[in-house]
Amino acid sequence: MAAKIFVDGHAGTTGLKIHERLAKRDDVEILKIEEELRKDLGRRRELLNEADYVVLCLPDDAARESVALLDPDNRRTRVLDASTAHRTHPEWAYGFPELGRDYEQRIVASRRVAVPGCHASGFIAIVAPLVQLGLLDSNAALACTSLTGYSGGGKAMIAEYEAPGSVVAARGARPYALGLWHKHLPEMQAQAGLAHAPTFVPIVCNFAAGMIVSVPLLPFARRKTCTALDVWKVLAEHYEGQRFVHVMPYEEQPTIDGGYLDPTALNGTNELQIFVFGQADRISVSARFDNLGKGASGAAVQNLNLMMGVAADAGL
Repeated sequence: MAAKIFVDGHAGTTGLKIHERLAKRDDVEILKIEEELRKDLGRRRELLNEADYVVLCLPDDAARESVALLDPDNRRTRVLDASTAHRTHPEWAYGFPELGRDYEQRIVASRRVAVPGCHASGFIAIVAPLVQLGLLDSNAALACTSLTGYSGGGKAMIAEYEAPGSVVAARGARPYALGLWHKHLPEMQAQAGLAHAPTFVPIVCNFAAGMIVSVPLLPFARRKTCTALDVWKVLAEHYEGQRFVHVMPYEEQPTIDGGYLDPTALNGTNELQIFVFGQADRISVSARFDNLGKGASGAAVQNLNLMMGVAADAGL
């Protein structure tokens, strides 16, 4: 029998992409709220409690409100939250199964799973294994930059960039969060196992989707002397055999993309590629993926598949 799934917030960018992926499957039944009742709490409560699985694609406060609408005795409905609201909550599983077998097992068993943030996914994919395996000091003060497509800003930013004669689009890349605070910082620190949040500079660019997150590994941040090749070996071993996360071959003189790194190369997929760059003790690691794929809706569907007990790449 098909699993009943309700996407609460289906009209947003992430919700629409999840709908696209689920619509092709015959093992799910998508519950839809009537357009005129989208803000009706009573109708939302009915659908939330009718569903086997709920995917929340809402602002943080609205996501918490939806969780509160579940009946206290409802032990059937399982919730997957794509907002920031529950990513560091101890009672919610963190939805990045590639971080370790314990992460995957918790996702499979949990009734509450938080989908990682887009910027956070790249940073954590790089840093968490290096902290776990002792190459990076958990007390290290790290820096991170992230290039993102404008679709990460939602419908308003998409409209702003795609408007005819857009002034914003003509300005090129734009760093933001200049006060050095970003909503992904708490999960970046917590899920990477760091004592301090990184210094993080996100940059929105004039392309719709795509992302590159880069972390330099300065000597004072490392617990032991290591080369770029050593870092590559550790990451390659950690992610060996993973379906969606791949550590790309190490090149002392990189030739990929003609010596550049294209942030849009994985668009439309749920893939994440990790590159280790550098020579001797000068090391930088980058993660490339689709901010709407492994950074949002693709990750949500991957986690949903694990919760349902079907192939992790179903619909992906």
